[in-house]
Amino acid sequence: MGLKDRITEDMKAAMRARQPERLSAIRLLLAAVKQREVDGRIEADDALVLSVVEKMIKQRKDSIAQFEAGGRADLVAKETAELHVLVEYLPQQMSEADVSAAIDAAISEVGTTATGGAAMGKVMGLLKPRLAGRADIGNVSAMVKSRLVP
Repeated sequence: MGLKDRITEDMKAAMRARQPERLSAIRLLLAAVKQREVDGRIEADDALVLSVVEKMIKQRKDSIAQFEAGGRADLVAKETAELHVLVEYLPQQMSEADVSAAIDAAISEVGTTATGGAAMGKVMGLLKPRLAGRADIGNVSAMVKSRLVP
């Protein structure tokens, strides 16, 4: 069963269980996936659905930070509930040791003299598709930078 099918089944289950908050978050996710399908005139595969989920998670985190700064506890709670639903659709996150090993492998592929900003771009180019959805790319970028940029 694909990720999109799983989300659809979860929507049906939320309807049956009368969980309006969960149902709302899942409907938002399915609407975003459908929008990407219509815009690109394609059928969504797991990679596309995963990218939509990651984008929505990032939006929720940004919204939570803004609402906390504005003192809107009601909206923080709503966004946090949506965030918890969305996180369920991410694959198992890699441990820091696994990410570190992937970074070492990518650096060795680029070359033993890999240092500086240009090498960082090459290393990140290799890592992004490998780690998509399984690690926070922002954290990976910081780890790569600490190893390559003096």
